[in-house]
Amino acid sequence: MRILNLGAGVQSTTVYLMAHAGEIPPYDYAIFADTGEEPQAVYRHLDWLRSLGGTPILIRQAGRLGDDLIRGRNNNGANSASIPAYVRSGERIGMAPRQCTREYKIAVINRTIRRELLGLKPRQRIPAGVSVTQAYGISVDEAARSRRIRENLKSHSLWLSLEFPLLDRFMSRADCVRWLQKFGVPHPVPKSACVFCPYKSDEQWQWLKDNDPEGWARAVEIDEALRNGVVEGRGWNGQLYLHRSAVPLAEADLEKNGGSGSPQLSFALECTGMCGV
Repeated sequence: MRILNLGAGVQSTTVYLMAHAGEIPPYDYAIFADTGEEPQAVYRHLDWLRSLGGTPILIRQAGRLGDDLIRGRNNNGANSASIPAYVRSGERIGMAPRQCTREYKIAVINRTIRRELLGLKPRQRIPAGVSVTQAYGISVDEAARSRRIRENLKSHSLWLSLEFPLLDRFMSRADCVRWLQKFGVPHPVPKSACVFCPYKSDEQWQWLKDNDPEGWARAVEIDEALRNGVVEGRGWNGQLYLHRSAVPLAEADLEKNGGSGSPQLSFALECTGMCGV
């Protein structure tokens, strides 16, 4: 079985369409792990991909991440913050651990493969003779991620093979953008990430505010919940914020570092998970 981890961003979209065009071997399924908090442009893009009639895209979810944050728990029911929010304690600003990629992305894809596609029960061993190839849309710009993925999954090496088609072709993110233009994608391929992801640059926050009012309102709602709802009192020695300045998102100065430019401008704090592949 051949599976594509579909983040619905530039790189994984390129891999999906390369298989659709016959440039690489086809996949049996593409799995999109949905946090329920993507910009509307991502969901429209997924609808377009599905309209092509190519590799079936399975959209699976562990729960809506923002709703879980507002209720003060993660998808496992634990009372912990899943996102890497900024923590202000006096004049010091730190960052909470990031758990959301593992809980709402990686675990969802693994569960879909094991239970839905292979028909296994929880904790059941992989039967002899079963093999799965799992592909990632990782470009040469972020090659270090492939090494971390290989290291994390080496215990599954008897049944799981990893594939990195873009690395095999020495393709950068810019190469992917050119390939998508040549393919004829009729819209800009959006960046896949939660609307309230703390890794956003000021340019990305400003773009969200200017172009996705619904997404911006959701981000402000989550930001306020981090301090005013049941999220508080989790043992953090400080208050949680989405913006790196550790002030309420609605009050953050977004224009001093570049204004309302492209949402793709800055990757300095890019999530090292699979959200944007």
